[in-house]
Parts: sequence; structure tokens; C-alpha cells
Amino acid sequence: MSTDITPATEKTTTDAPETAGGGRIYRPLTDIVETDQGVSMMIEMPGVAAGAVEITLENRGLTIRGKVEPMRPENLELAYAEYGEGDFERAFTLSEDFDPDRIEAEMRGGVLTLTLPRALEAQRKRIAVKGA
Repeated sequence: MSTDITPATEKTTTDAPETAGGGRIYRPLTDIVETDQGVSMMIEMPGVAAGAVEITLENRGLTIRGKVEPMRPENLELAYAEYGEGDFERAFTLSEDFDPDRIEAEMRGGVLTLTLPRALEAQRKRIAVKGA
């Protein structure tokens, strides 16, 4: 089985562009699981609410964006920070084997799960062999 999803041009956090608001854009870590029925993608986006995720599919380009609402305690000044706040963006190129009308997305616990079913005509079929 070959993967039918190709990551688009990647940027690391060190060369990631800044947003107009001065925040960084991070490339979220992604796991891809492939089956005969399709592909599932698990994309880590901590701090992103379901309503702050934008997923677009244009031609064969799948783009995922997640906006983080900064969490700053009131009346406290940050003395030290290791966690860099920023938005998330990731792009993939899909093969033509997927059914765009049946793609589903669910956000839970900072992980976006995308289910991309294969088009029925593209699913692998097993052919039974009859014996004489």
C-alpha cells in the first residue's frame, strides 16, 4: 500500500513566518494511518478549539489551519517561558482517490483527526478465485 498524501513544502519552527499579530506559525506533528477504506490523519494542535480550525480542500491541496487563543494569567508577568505560542498550519497534496464529500474532521484534546475515505471506485477489492 502506498501513501496517497504528500506533505507540501515544509517549514520548521525556526524559519516559520510570523503572523500580522507577531505570533509564530508552527507546523503541527502529524501521524497518517492508511487502510483499504481510506486514510486517517491525527494532527497535534494544542490550545486550538474546534471552532478555531479551518480546513480547506482546493483542487488536490488540503490545508489545515488552527488559531491559538493566547492564555495569559491576569495581573501576572511572565518571568520565564519555554512554550512558544503561535498558530498552526499544515498543507498536503492528496491523490485523486479520495471522496471529498465524505471527509470528516473531529477535534478532541488538542488533536485533530481527519478521516479521508477513498472513493468507492478507488477502494481495493478482493477477487475470489473459484476452483474446479
